[in-house]
Amino acid sequence: RKRGIMTTYAEVHQEATSKATSAVDAFFNNVLKGEDQYACGFAWVTVYPENKGNTKLGKAERSGLESIGFKKDWTGKAWQLWNPGNYAGQNIDAKEEGAQAYAQVMKSYGFKAYAQSRLD
Repeated sequence: RKRGIMTTYAEVHQEATSKATSAVDAFFNNVLKGEDQYACGFAWVTVYPENKGNTKLGKAERSGLESIGFKKDWTGKAWQLWNPGNYAGQNIDAKEEGAQAYAQVMKSYGFKAYAQSRLD
């Protein structure tokens, strides 16, 4: 995580959600011109924990991710947070903007975070 600064999962989540929501709003208003249009789909952020799950650090890391809404994915090795920009429409590009902004904040704190998406 950022050196010398103690940051909680909740604080990282708050910052990441704020950036994701702003990115979605800007895209919706500036690119989509306020209209939910074009391709439909889903977007999410995937985080791969640093520590093994059976260690004290690993358990704390997973617990921290779950405390901010992440859920274990189907592989059992990564955690996902769907639609982090809280976009209520169906446009995949808007959802991707939010996921990318959220993942970028997570990366800035040292997480292995990736934005992902798929068309519906």
